Amino acid sequence: MNTNETYEKELAFQADRRRATVEFIKIVSDLWYDNSIEIVLFRNQLIDRNVSQILNLHDYAGKFVQKPISIFDSVEIARAIKVLDIVPAKLDIGKLTYEFHLDDNRHANATAFIASKLKGANKNGDIAPKDVVLYGFGRIGRLVARELMVRTGKGSQLRLRAIVTRGLVDETVLEKRASLLRNDSVHGDFPGTVAINTDKSALIINGTTVNIISANTPEDIDYTKYNINNALVIDNTGAFRDKKSLSKHLKSKGVNKVLLTAPGKEIPNIVYGVNHLVNNPDEVNIFSAASCTTNAITPVLKAVEDSFGIKNGHLETIHAYTNDQNLVDNMHKKYRRGRAAALNMVITETGAGNAVAKALPSLKGKLTSNAIRVPVPNGSLAILNLELDKKTSLNGINTILKKYALEGDLVEQIKYELSDELVSSDIVGSSAPSIYDSKATIVRKDGKNVILYIWYDNEYGYSHQVIRLAKYIAKVRRYTYY
Repeated sequence: MNTNETYEKELAFQADRRRATVEFIKIVSDLWYDNSIEIVLFRNQLIDRNVSQILNLHDYAGKFVQKPISIFDSVEIARAIKVLDIVPAKLDIGKLTYEFHLDDNRHANATAFIASKLKGANKNGDIAPKDVVLYGFGRIGRLVARELMVRTGKGSQLRLRAIVTRGLVDETVLEKRASLLRNDSVHGDFPGTVAINTDKSALIINGTTVNIISANTPEDIDYTKYNINNALVIDNTGAFRDKKSLSKHLKSKGVNKVLLTAPGKEIPNIVYGVNHLVNNPDEVNIFSAASCTTNAITPVLKAVEDSFGIKNGHLETIHAYTNDQNLVDNMHKKYRRGRAAALNMVITETGAGNAVAKALPSLKGKLTSNAIRVPVPNGSLAILNLELDKKTSLNGINTILKKYALEGDLVEQIKYELSDELVSSDIVGSSAPSIYDSKATIVRKDGKNVILYIWYDNEYGYSHQVIRLAKYIAKVRRYTYY
């Protein structure tokens, strides 16, 4: 075969792949909007992805499981899911495709295989949608709003109904709020539409009305006037941190649950996937989603603790600067944080080392911690230096973390990274709160000391953890297959 023939065959194959991807995108969209079935690929979102992005995700999936996973396989499995009558669900087509390869023809076809794998799906009862109010509209609030509105689908889970801010709400303020939602210097443009309705004091996001409510204190608000009932308030202001102050939300008409997007006092601090089942949302009304760093390190620490045991360790977090630092040198109540954030590496404290014990009590008193704020706007790195009870090796620790990333309760939390070229900007936009850098791991010769590098998008990855916990609190978690 000459060079031109080879090239023509390559072009034909690429055209076939892209045509298959177009069909795949349509099936994924139909399942989502018609059946409330969300398809992901090894926890990577597929809604609103273009052809090239879908193909790149398949390339990652194949490397992850060390077995080719082609778009043609995904189309075959997606077709099988579509013809079956399945309740609203979240299904990992990467895992299903991988298992179909291992099935060794025990089932007649893909439809029979999927019917067997998902036979427990229809045992899940119906779920009632939950109204959501965002109290505050800063970095986390806007990212949570983006995700809630992009993933609304038929509105069968969380419904964003209102955003509470302080101060006057007029046309200028509404347009500024809308602009900040539309455009983000770190995360790019919002993949939807945002307009304002001055008469209603509302943002119209993807054609849906979201009320903008002005209030100075939570208990002053009557949400029922906006037809909002039994709502979950997600408080991302940072103004209220303990049970007493957060209970003010429960005095508002129309609210029955509260979720704080920061470490809280006298309330359950939850890292979803690790300890969320400890507290029953039928019995507890106020929760904390802990911190971004706690969500980054706790899943990996659980995997290591369960597999090898941890004697003690130190956490050093290299963290993007945040808006509590000064843009230029000025007075600040915290030492060093007064210096210009975009020009300096700034040593500061973090409570993440102690906070881990709230999710993993076995690690109480075993970890010290510190932080360095660095001149990047987003994307952080946690370095765990751990002394283990049991010996391991580089291959041993990596194998364990890969297993946790592939199956079990932490597949949404841990992403196993294969690249040896990874830098902080590469992980911006990752929905996993904990990105394990397998190429950077160091193991001492005696096998008792390991140094692990955990990347995390301290804004976007954390926001996804907030939403996962919110769904648990609101009891709108669908059937999942990971």
